[in-house]
Amino acid sequence: MPQAPRAARAWPVRFVIAGIAVAAMALVAVALITLNWYGSRAILLDMAAMAARDTGQIVAERARRIIEPGSTSLRMLAFDPIVDAKRLDDRLARRSVLAAELTENPLVSAIHVGYENGDFLLMRPLDRRDVREHFQAPPQANYLVQSVTLGEDGERHGLFLFYDARNDLVMRRPEPDYRFDPRTRPWYIGAMDTVSTVTSRPYVFFSTRQVGITLSRLSHSGRAVVAVDVALEDLGEALGGLRMTPSAELALVDEGGAVIGYRDMEALLARRNAWDDFDVRTLETLGVGALTRLWRVAAADGRVVSYESEGREWIGVALPFDGIDGVDLRLLSATPVDELLGVLALNRTRMILISVALILLFLPLGWLVGSAVGRALEGIAAQALRMSRFDFRRRKERSASALREVEALNDVMDKVAGSMESLLEISRVLGTEPRIETMLAQVLEKFVQATRCKGGAVYLSDRERGRLARVAAFGEQDALPDSMDAHEGDAALAGGGGQDQGRNHRRVVFALRGRDSQSQGLLVLVLDQDLDHAAPAFLAFADRLTGMLAVAIETRKLIEAQRNLFESVTHILADAIDAKSPYTGGHCERVPKLAILLADRMQAETLGPYADFHLNEDEREAFRLAAWLHDCGKVTSAEHIMDKATKLEVVYNRIHEIRMRFEALWRDAEIDCLRARLRGEDARTAEDRRDARQARLREDFRFVAECNIGGEFLSDGAIERLRAIGAQTWRRHFDDALGLDAQESARLAGSRPAPPVLPATEQLLADRPHHVVPWDDARRPAVERGDPRNTWGFDMTLPGHRRNLGELHNLAIQRGTLTDEDRFAINDHIVQTLIMLKSLPWPAHLERVPDIAANHHERMDGQGYPRRLSGEQLGTTERIMALVDVFEALTAADRPYKPPKTLSESLGIMATMCRGGHLDPELYRYFVRSRVWLDYARTFMRPEQIDDVDAEALARASRQEESA
Repeated sequence: MPQAPRAARAWPVRFVIAGIAVAAMALVAVALITLNWYGSRAILLDMAAMAARDTGQIVAERARRIIEPGSTSLRMLAFDPIVDAKRLDDRLARRSVLAAELTENPLVSAIHVGYENGDFLLMRPLDRRDVREHFQAPPQANYLVQSVTLGEDGERHGLFLFYDARNDLVMRRPEPDYRFDPRTRPWYIGAMDTVSTVTSRPYVFFSTRQVGITLSRLSHSGRAVVAVDVALEDLGEALGGLRMTPSAELALVDEGGAVIGYRDMEALLARRNAWDDFDVRTLETLGVGALTRLWRVAAADGRVVSYESEGREWIGVALPFDGIDGVDLRLLSATPVDELLGVLALNRTRMILISVALILLFLPLGWLVGSAVGRALEGIAAQALRMSRFDFRRRKERSASALREVEALNDVMDKVAGSMESLLEISRVLGTEPRIETMLAQVLEKFVQATRCKGGAVYLSDRERGRLARVAAFGEQDALPDSMDAHEGDAALAGGGGQDQGRNHRRVVFALRGRDSQSQGLLVLVLDQDLDHAAPAFLAFADRLTGMLAVAIETRKLIEAQRNLFESVTHILADAIDAKSPYTGGHCERVPKLAILLADRMQAETLGPYADFHLNEDEREAFRLAAWLHDCGKVTSAEHIMDKATKLEVVYNRIHEIRMRFEALWRDAEIDCLRARLRGEDARTAEDRRDARQARLREDFRFVAECNIGGEFLSDGAIERLRAIGAQTWRRHFDDALGLDAQESARLAGSRPAPPVLPATEQLLADRPHHVVPWDDARRPAVERGDPRNTWGFDMTLPGHRRNLGELHNLAIQRGTLTDEDRFAINDHIVQTLIMLKSLPWPAHLERVPDIAANHHERMDGQGYPRRLSGEQLGTTERIMALVDVFEALTAADRPYKPPKTLSESLGIMATMCRGGHLDPELYRYFVRSRVWLDYARTFMRPEQIDDVDAEALARASRQEESA
């Protein structure tokens, strides 16, 4: 076998590596030092400009925070009674409000009000020594009120009033020479022309010698102007703390060059001719040459400029300042270049020393690298041996080799091991991951890793809409669309050999086919344009791997179809219950939404009694289904009982039948009157008797009709009156056994031995035997504890009869419109809910759905129904269902038997129910304080139902019984 030719002279790897490293380090060091000097200089200059802009934003924000409290105070004071007060005493009565505003806003140096007649009132704190001396304030005075009022003599009278911290008068001092007219001041004139807040130009306050501004605003009535003086001393402190270097200068100036903000605010004060009159200095008189020069050479567009001042090079910038609305200001920032760049020379020296040290260090390092190459080859051999023994795990730590061949061998071994490890991981995910969406995403991720692609996406077919939707994505997408139509998918598949996406990436498209060979979608891979992925072997390998992904998708579709089918059946059942009655429509939709909203809020808690409350995905699905199915038993409930709006209502309101009897008695009164006149009685006497009888009938029917509504509690006296009214008689001339169904006919025949002779005299209101509908063995519910047919644990009291249609029996209901029989018929829906849901073959993770759905009428004291479970037997989810079912019922606006209640009324009733052992007090208190009910109310309640709620008072109310 011929030997490969050898080089005439081969260099040892260690010498090659060491020489190259030393030369490269020297070259890189020279380049880095040179580039660092120039680059750092440019960066620092740019940083200076950026810092100036940041400083402008910071100072502007500081200015807004200074001004905003004053603006807020103005907006409130514009509506305060002080602006409409005409007498000084009435104005002084509001001094506590002004004192409170001055206390809350320490930067406000004075609050003053100017009135349309020229009156003036000012209140200032006496917290500065110079201010106290200026006004000769008493030692115990904390506030000064300066007042100018127009007297009856037409003269203006000045008055100084000093108050202590409790707003008690300390001293009253007339000031005859204080005749200030606010109507001549700019802040008053400016505010009279607008309803917005007016900002004055910065100036020096006369009394406090502070630089500041005046904010003024027209009162709501338009008869006064309210103003506050705001000091700007904090701006000076901010400017002093934001300088980049010790010699840097920052100043805030107006368009005329007047300085209103500087690190030394006292230096800004310039005395005018008058002894006590001050103004702000200009840049020319401030004496800071760098700022004066910058003001002259600054660029109008805010660019950084370089200039000379006092023998030093400076860089500066003048930026617009918008921190004070309505005032044109500029922020000047000047920094000496020598201080800014002084650190660069030191850095350059350090880099030279570091480079020399690294070059000296790298020579022995070359020897170490050469030895490392040998160790790398040994590592490759060891990994190949492990793979031959079916261990495809990649080495956890592997240092990169400087030799291409060694690194290539390492890469090949890592790629093969990674691909095999990804394939094994795909098999594990398919067998263990229960969540379909997670399984699909993980399989795609491992698929992309196994094929060493940059990214991938899975598109599933939607045959109804003829589109392909992206359902999973991993890695780089290269602008892959979220969806495409079927024709685009076919075109992409037809070009599946590869689509160029620029110089670096291309796409490859594969069809995903399930076990029935039907196309389920597409797999799009984004890969590098390299030799590995360009080979036909890669396309064949990837195409065979798509079967794993197709299995995951097919499984996903099957499970989702089953889940969607069950979800649809659940919603159809809930919608059918809501549609069955126009008065409870929406109940089965509102309760689940509120229940899930409350459970999600509780699950987010990290503190408090529900910090440990958590529902995993399966538990949350069970809770959601239970909430939707909590009233599914209502499909068996009679509509005329569920919707019973009046006491006499069965399938129709029997008040009409009662009214016809009254009509008959009315007619009898007319007939008796006419007969009396035919017998020769006095016509007037007969008509009076008729009118009296008819008036009594009209009043009796009105009373019966009111009792039928059931709106208020019916007293024992009212029941006796009903019985007295019902004792009146009328004559029936027709056979009451005609036209009846078989059951009613049998009850009527069984209630009397023989039909009465016609015409028959009957009571106006009566409870007749055939009104009672007894239980039959086939329809008798197995809800009593001792019933052997009761296998569900029901513990309910069964009424003696199935129905009682007696007229007096129903009209004598003292509260509401339901008899005991009606109430049981309604409560029976929860019995049917449990029976129906228990009969379904629930999977293990949903086996608690029947209990959660059927326990929402149980009580904490064990007196609920249908099983009289105690609070200890009820989980948190059942307690949530009980609470939200009550809240929805109280606030619902679609009940015929009650008006909708407001939030405060509903939550108050629920607090009473907590004290009575009905609801969980701790859950109720959380519900009230979390204000989940407000989110629900904004969506489902009428605006007039949403009122103010005192959550803490309600929480305390729910505890009263517990404390007792």
